[in-house]
Amino acid sequence: MAVVGTKSAMLIMREAYYGTTRFDDFARRVGITKAATSARLTELVDLGLLRRQPYQEPGQRSRDEYVLTEAGVDFMPVVWSMFQWGRQHLPGRNRLRLTHLGCGAETEVEMRCTEGHLVTPDELGMRLVKSP
Repeated sequence: MAVVGTKSAMLIMREAYYGTTRFDDFARRVGITKAATSARLTELVDLGLLRRQPYQEPGQRSRDEYVLTEAGVDFMPVVWSMFQWGRQHLPGRNRLRLTHLGCGAETEVEMRCTEGHLVTPDELGMRLVKSP
């Protein structure tokens, strides 16, 4: 939560997954001020979840757009897990569905071990691994 513990940061990440890249689009879609948008985007860039990429419209000055990094893409299950939880447990929040573009089926976030087994909460253990 220390990394992206604000609502606006999570919403910006959600929008980045939807394909938003432009500053004004983030501000409008998330519904926050330009100052807050600037602060959140700077934090997410500093954390390595987004990166600035210059672009220039014909006849306009150069600007930055914000694109997901590999770390940002790897963060996606965290955002979708929270989305899935809200859809299942918060009243009035169950209309939007995430679907697989390949077949149209609804998607779910799951926890699996590296052998591919589905891991339920009562089967989850932990161990401390020594640093190299």
